[in-house]
Amino acid sequence: MKYIVVLGDGMADEPLKQLGGRTILEYAETPMMDELAAHGEIGMVHTIPEGMKPGSDTANLSVLGYDPRIYYSGRSPLEALSIGVPMKDTDVAFRANIVTLSEEEPYEQKTMIDHSSGEISTEDAAALIEAVRPVLEEGYQLYTGTSYRHCLIWNHGKVLSLSQPHDILTQKITEYLPQDPALRRMQEKSYEILVNHPINVERKKQGLNPANSLWFWGAGTRPALKNFEELHHKKGVMISAVDLLKGIAVGAGMKNVIVEGANGGLHTNYEGKAQAALDALLRDGYDFAYIHVEAPDEMGHQGSVERKLQAVQYLDERVIRYVKERMDASGEEYRLLVLPDHPTPICVRTHTADPVPYLLYDSTRMQSHSWRYNEREGAASGNDIAHGYELMEYLFRA
Repeated sequence: MKYIVVLGDGMADEPLKQLGGRTILEYAETPMMDELAAHGEIGMVHTIPEGMKPGSDTANLSVLGYDPRIYYSGRSPLEALSIGVPMKDTDVAFRANIVTLSEEEPYEQKTMIDHSSGEISTEDAAALIEAVRPVLEEGYQLYTGTSYRHCLIWNHGKVLSLSQPHDILTQKITEYLPQDPALRRMQEKSYEILVNHPINVERKKQGLNPANSLWFWGAGTRPALKNFEELHHKKGVMISAVDLLKGIAVGAGMKNVIVEGANGGLHTNYEGKAQAALDALLRDGYDFAYIHVEAPDEMGHQGSVERKLQAVQYLDERVIRYVKERMDASGEEYRLLVLPDHPTPICVRTHTADPVPYLLYDSTRMQSHSWRYNEREGAASGNDIAHGYELMEYLFRA
């Protein structure tokens, strides 16, 4: 038996007036997910423990079978693992976004325009990170990650509560600036360097959002995850364009499969991700593949109904159908689990802690229902998994 998770990050949503009171999943054309639901099981799963912040960090740990209350030590340390940062037990890691701030006002009165600087390329971001290294104060190191996502290490640092930039879109940053003087100075000085950097001058000419400031958040200490194979007795691979997921895989002893053209955006290499999972399962002897697709979450943060619909439809046609048809042709028995990690509703443009719908299909058990895959029918099914970290065990023994 082979096991596959297809995770559409932030795919769940709330009913939208512009979609006639339907959610993204209800409105989108997803024939493959609906076919699997009609022959499988749907339900709801609570991926975010009560009282914890809803994020891809806690939620994906939960889906992979790790209780966030036990294993979560912060988001950025997981990303640091992914890019090979040599964290010591006394270090604190921070996510360092390159964001777009408004440019007319003094720094403390600026508005958060874009948490991702228009999904800036890694190549351009790397040049900007290099440009701001001179603003770093003693005891800090800055590491280049992917696209707008980078990592700051504070030697002998403190875990501080900092605001997530995607939570304060369109808002003035005044009350959300770091209270720590050094972090605040480094953010302000980064703006002074980046606002007129040649890359940003060119981006503005092209009508793109300039990547004009660092923004620090997601603090945490070095994580210690139990090995995935020891925990579940399955040999697994991670397929994701996002450093966070790659870092979880490193910490869990899973293999990271790098897919050319996978970028975490709407136009990622969907088929490449699907094929990478198939190769791992059918050619390389792995038992479990986790295919993470970031696009629905990014489109939710952008507040774009059209683009989030497109992301979900791409997931259905270019990942799920691709995987199912080729697994069926192989003759290998398999179970396929489809779900979001958390909702990223268009109406709020950030994560919420609501339960999410799951879809579990077993190629050896052809059931017959009238179900379609979405939030409303998942809740109506009566199937409810109270703790997200129990989902992996359910997948493996279902």
